[in-house]
Amino acid sequence: MFDYGLEDLFIVPAFLLILGYFFIFFIIATIIKNNSIVDIGWGLGFVIVAWTLFFIGDIYVNTIEKLIVNIMVSFWGLRLFYHILKRNAFQEEDFRYKKWREEWGKWVVPRAFLQIFMLQGFFMYIVGIGVFYINMIGTEINIILWLFIIGIVVWLIGYMFEVIGDKQLRDFISRKNKDKKLMTEGLWKYTRHPNYFGEAVLWWGVFVSVLAFNAPIIFVISPITITYLLRFVSGVPMLEKKMSQREGWDAYASKTNVFIPWFPKQ
Repeated sequence: MFDYGLEDLFIVPAFLLILGYFFIFFIIATIIKNNSIVDIGWGLGFVIVAWTLFFIGDIYVNTIEKLIVNIMVSFWGLRLFYHILKRNAFQEEDFRYKKWREEWGKWVVPRAFLQIFMLQGFFMYIVGIGVFYINMIGTEINIILWLFIIGIVVWLIGYMFEVIGDKQLRDFISRKNKDKKLMTEGLWKYTRHPNYFGEAVLWWGVFVSVLAFNAPIIFVISPITITYLLRFVSGVPMLEKKMSQREGWDAYASKTNVFIPWFPKQ
C-alpha cells in the first residue's frame, strides 16, 4: 500500500539511536555529577549512529560511496573523541557546566537532561542528517562523481586545518614558553581559530559529498548549523572571552582574522 524506501524512514532509527545514546551519557553524568562528559560523546556519537545505520540499511547499495563518507566522519569523530577524552577524562566538571549547576539548583537534573543532553542530541541529528540519510538509501543511486570528489577534497582541506591547528597548539603549550602567552604562529598567524575553521569546512565537504547522492538540498542545514555553532555560540565566542584576558591579545586580534584565514593586517 505504501512504497517507502529505506531513506524515507531514516528519521526514526537515527532519532532513536541518538536519544538512547545521550540518555546513557545523561545517566552516567547524573551519577558522577559531571555534565561536561557530554562533550566527550559528541564526536563518537556521529560515528556510532552512522555505522549503525549503514548496517541497518542496504549495505549492498552504493557501498563504496557510503563507506567513504562514513570513513570521513569516523576520522573526524574518533579523533575529536580521543582529543577531548584525553583532555577531560577524570577532570572536574567544566566551568560552564559548574555555573549552570549552581544556577539551576534543585532543577539541575531535568534541565541538564533537556538543555544539555537532549539539546546536543538535537544538534547531532541536524548536523549529521545528510550522513544518516545516505546510509539508509535502499535503491541504487547514480553518484555525481565530480561532485563527490569535490566534497572529499573540501573535507580533506578542513580536516588538515583542524589537525594541524590542534598539533601546533599542543606543541606551543608543551614548550611552556613563559615569555609568550599566545599562539600566533603557523596557521594561527592567519586565523585566530584554525581548528574551528577546519571543522566547519570539513562538514561543508561532507555535505557536498552527500549532495552527490542526489540528496535533498535542504540538508545544507547541516554545515550551516555547525558553522553557526562554532563561529557564534559554543566555539569562537567562549574561547575569545577566555583568551582576551591574556597579554598581547588586543594586538593579535587587531591584525588576525577571527575565523576565515587571511594574511595578517599590517
